[in-house]
Amino acid sequence: MADVTDLSTTSEELPPAAVEPADQSGEPAATPAEPRSGPWPLRRLIAVGVLTITAFSILAVLFGGLALANLAHARDQAVNQVDPAVQQALRLDASLLDQETGVRGYALSGQPDFLAPYTSGLATQRDAVGRLEPLLTNLPTAAADLRTVNAAVNAWRSSYAEPTIQKVRSIGRPLVASDANLGKSYFDTVRAGVTTLERDLGQAHQQAVTTLDHSATVLDSVCIGIAVVLVVIVALLGFGLRAAALRPLDRLAGEVRQIAAGAFEHPVEQSGPREVRALGADVNRMRERILHELSAVRSGHAVLDARTNELQRSNAELEQFAYVASHDLQEPLRKVASFCQLLQRRYGGQLDERADQYIGFAVDGAKRMQVLINDLLAFSRVGRMVAEQVPVPASALVEQAKANLAAAVNQTHARIEVGELPVVMAEVPLLTAVFQNLLGNALKFHGEASPEITVAARRDGENWLFSVADNGIGIDADYAERIFVIFQRLHGKGEYPGTGIGLAMCRKIVEHHGGRIWLDTTVTSGSRFCFTLPALPEEEEADD
Repeated sequence: MADVTDLSTTSEELPPAAVEPADQSGEPAATPAEPRSGPWPLRRLIAVGVLTITAFSILAVLFGGLALANLAHARDQAVNQVDPAVQQALRLDASLLDQETGVRGYALSGQPDFLAPYTSGLATQRDAVGRLEPLLTNLPTAAADLRTVNAAVNAWRSSYAEPTIQKVRSIGRPLVASDANLGKSYFDTVRAGVTTLERDLGQAHQQAVTTLDHSATVLDSVCIGIAVVLVVIVALLGFGLRAAALRPLDRLAGEVRQIAAGAFEHPVEQSGPREVRALGADVNRMRERILHELSAVRSGHAVLDARTNELQRSNAELEQFAYVASHDLQEPLRKVASFCQLLQRRYGGQLDERADQYIGFAVDGAKRMQVLINDLLAFSRVGRMVAEQVPVPASALVEQAKANLAAAVNQTHARIEVGELPVVMAEVPLLTAVFQNLLGNALKFHGEASPEITVAARRDGENWLFSVADNGIGIDADYAERIFVIFQRLHGKGEYPGTGIGLAMCRKIVEHHGGRIWLDTTVTSGSRFCFTLPALPEEEEADD
């Protein structure tokens, strides 16, 4: 008989105060629900942090955008308005000087070539004034200066330049120096207006540069302020989250580790955000449930210990019975069989026919009793007398079984076809007995034709699926489970010999090797037995 493994574990009993009171159903009493007042829940802390960062981001974008807009406006004012206006004012001044120089040179020389600066200067003046007017839209003082300059230029041109040119053309000769210098007072007014315009534009340029520098400084200050405030907010959020959530979680994790290490009596402290406190309460309830279950398990172990001891005593008695069956019972049987055979040989034919028949019955019964006892001993040793399992080719086991059945194979003229079989981990004598029993049944229960037996195997996931098929009388599907029960026979002792233990032993051996065996009920002609065995790892199988 198989030994029973002792599953009990010795452990100290819990103190009565360690187990929480249980309700009528046997479950530990539920911990009261966490009140909703108290520390903020973790989701609220996270929401406040997210809202704070979002609000700060919006403000940072707003202030940064305003600073950038001011900087862009100041740069546009300086680069696109004031600086171009200064350049056009200089062009205007140069064009007016060209006009004055051209008119005076023409008056003193009477040569038409001297009017070229006047003509080009007049065109340049008109272009410069045309460009200045839109640039001075936001500079009212400079715009007023430009109007003053235009009025003075028009007065100089109408009062001096145009009359002087007409006069030189009409008389056909140059004017005297005193007449040529008559327009100096008019042009001094023009020059004074241009000087005022340039001075006001210079002041506007300086103011634009100052505004641009200030805007750049403001932008730098805003960026630095945003960075500093961001660092402060992140630091506050980090420290706040650590203090409010991470530390309570660390404490809870430490207490859970203590419980996991076996300190089930240690209560879990509930602190931190509401979710962490709720988790601590759940862990505490789980601890109480474990205590309750542990108490029940220890009580069950005590019962199991008693049953284990009883099973060990029973196994010892069965071991003793097996010893008696293998030695003490067989000796009287051998004597009974021997003396019955002596009676048969010495007095055979001297007694009446009925006496000879009785002696034959006694001899046959003694022999069958010996076979039955030997089969029972072999059945009881499976799984009890464990030998080392080694990798072995299944084909070698089949060949050994065929050699053991050589007489029956020759007598029945059987043909046994063996396919490609794998290497399996097995106890060689036991697995050989499986193949020998299956082949022996196929040879025993054959029909009128000679037995044809096929042994094959194929991979089925992590197992090898073996099959032994024959063309014999077959087995009804209704008896697919009954045939694996010990001493169950489907035929009388007079039809087929045997004790009805073979298939039961096959099942016990296959299950001992980690597989299972069954009758394939889909076969309509003959019979086919299938069983599985665990496959070896690929590397070990390849080496074998």
